[in-house]
Amino acid sequence: MQAQPDADKTLSLILSRLEDMKAEETVTIDLRGKSAYSDYMIVTTGRVNRHVGAIAENVTKSLKETGIRNIHVEGLPNCDWVLIDSGDVIVHVFRPEVREFYNLERLYTQGPGAAKAI
Repeated sequence: MQAQPDADKTLSLILSRLEDMKAEETVTIDLRGKSAYSDYMIVTTGRVNRHVGAIAENVTKSLKETGIRNIHVEGLPNCDWVLIDSGDVIVHVFRPEVREFYNLERLYTQGPGAAKAI
């Protein structure tokens, strides 16, 4: 049985896949020491619903091939906002308008003790 990769390896894999899939405006937020549930959060954008879905499916497939188990995915039917929870790294893939509306980066990168984008 393959060992599950650590958070930094998982992060590198995901960022590589996002680049391969031409995801846009990718931001990584370091949650270490600030969150009990995850080490990193990635927020990225796909141009249209179909692109969002393709990005999410490609990332999920790569995670499974690397031996990551218990991946939780939400939002694939609509592809406005797809969440991929791999445990150590959480990925949010948005359509541009939806990302702008929810503005998750602002929530996590402002205020005292907030996570800093890296």
